[in-house]
Amino acid sequence: MTKGTTSMGGYTKGRLHIRCRRCGKNSYHIRHKRCASCGYPEAKIRKYTWIKWYT
Repeated sequence: MTKGTTSMGGYTKGRLHIRCRRCGKNSYHIRHKRCASCGYPEAKIRKYTWIKWYT
């Protein structure tokens, strides 16, 4: 028996991220139920001072 990819087969996780309702980016995680970009469905939009995409 070989080890590695051949023994694991063709396992794929599928699509984990879909389009977010609030920011429109493809960063809403289906299993976590949270957007990685804006933090939806939390009340405040996720933002940090070291990120330059919001002003």
